[in-house]
Amino acid sequence: MLHAAPTAAQKRAAFRAGLNSGKLQRFPGAFNPLSAKLIEREGFEGVYVSGAVLSADLGLPDIGLTTITEVAGRAQQIARVTALPALVDADTGFGEPMNAARTVQLLEDAGVAGMHLEDQVNPKRCGHLDGKDVVDRDVAVRRVSAAASARRDPDFVIAARTDAAGVHGLDDAIERAKAFADAGADLIFPEAMTGPEDFEKMRAAVDVPILANMTEFGKSKLLDAPTLESLGVNLVIYPVTLLRIAMHAAETALREIAGEGTQEGLLDRMQHRRDLYDLLDYPAYNTFDQNIFTFSV
Repeated sequence: MLHAAPTAAQKRAAFRAGLNSGKLQRFPGAFNPLSAKLIEREGFEGVYVSGAVLSADLGLPDIGLTTITEVAGRAQQIARVTALPALVDADTGFGEPMNAARTVQLLEDAGVAGMHLEDQVNPKRCGHLDGKDVVDRDVAVRRVSAAASARRDPDFVIAARTDAAGVHGLDDAIERAKAFADAGADLIFPEAMTGPEDFEKMRAAVDVPILANMTEFGKSKLLDAPTLESLGVNLVIYPVTLLRIAMHAAETALREIAGEGTQEGLLDRMQHRRDLYDLLDYPAYNTFDQNIFTFSV
């Protein structure tokens, strides 16, 4: 009730244990706190806070227009309501290496379990769009090193994302991944891998856990969880899946209301009031103090 029971430190320890468990960790993207509660209820291992989703939620394209204040605020809202660890997209660190260091501490304060930092030129763009570019390797390494040195909780996970495969080829991405691991990254996020062979090569090259981004309509083949686990992937994110599903459903519903003049035909496709109240745990609030708040279904 109000806040999830586990502390931020406990969730970070659980995240690290999951990455080292040998079992694939599945982190669907939560587009708001309520969807994070649903992810937890359905038995996933963690939640992901996508920069692309936050940008879209604000009515903006994913081209580096959001601020660390906006990202930390949404991350805190999501982390507060779930017992699961949350991994947050921190883009390029919102500036130079010192900004990346500050980003780590702001996200630690927000209660999340980890963040990823990428090597794109700022302002960045979606990793599955053409025309992106990456900074020199030494600049990217300084970002990762600054982030790793800034954390106060040693269990806070620093993930390093490289977009180099789509710019300079997989070999450069592998070399960057190795350098990022040496600089203190706990998790490597190779963006826009095209298929199993790319993951196999990345897995063979680095000793730290690796992440797979299974985003739809992009450059990566969508691989199922057993396949990813067999390739040695430790964590998979589904960053925009829930938002895309929800927006499609909303679009369909609005068209029906506009055409039919009523939502009557949509009732069997809605979350029922009682299910929403169950997800929000209304009874716990009712029990807490009936003099303050009461309800009945």
